[in-house]
Amino acid sequence: MMADFYDSITPEQEKLILASKLFFVATADPNLEDSNLGAGPVNLSPKGGVPLHILSPNQVAYLDYVGSGNETVRHSLSGGPLTIMVCAFDNQNAAVVRLYGKGSTRQLDDEDLSELLHQEVAEDIALPERQLIVIDIKGTSTSCGYGVPIMSFDADRTISDRGRLYKSKK
Repeated sequence: MMADFYDSITPEQEKLILASKLFFVATADPNLEDSNLGAGPVNLSPKGGVPLHILSPNQVAYLDYVGSGNETVRHSLSGGPLTIMVCAFDNQNAAVVRLYGKGSTRQLDDEDLSELLHQEVAEDIALPERQLIVIDIKGTSTSCGYGVPIMSFDADRTISDRGRLYKSKK
């Protein structure tokens, strides 16, 4: 089944976004070129423990925490594209929603957003807050989620159980 494309977040997409415990953020630097890849690498990060807030049908935001590189911001400052992906992992209603747009950052004390984004903080992450990320959405898509496994949510990961098995010891 082909994906359906829209100009903004639909009511059905909104339900999935608000129910999700996890979303993914993908960005790329339009000015970076890798000799092996032809284009700069895409940065893809999972975001759990923090909700994706819908500010309007064409804008979302989330509270960003320290924990890895800051590629989302670096790529956004370069004018690169940003894609948010939200999946439904439940047994009956598999789906994938993608939000396409451009990102920007705001300070943690931004008077328009700070109070809203701090209503649900990721207490279990136990890492410092870094900034507010705002995404201006140019379009969305929904696909059937055929490749999305059936999974259940157990708990948000904490800093103490983040794991190191697959991380090199440089």
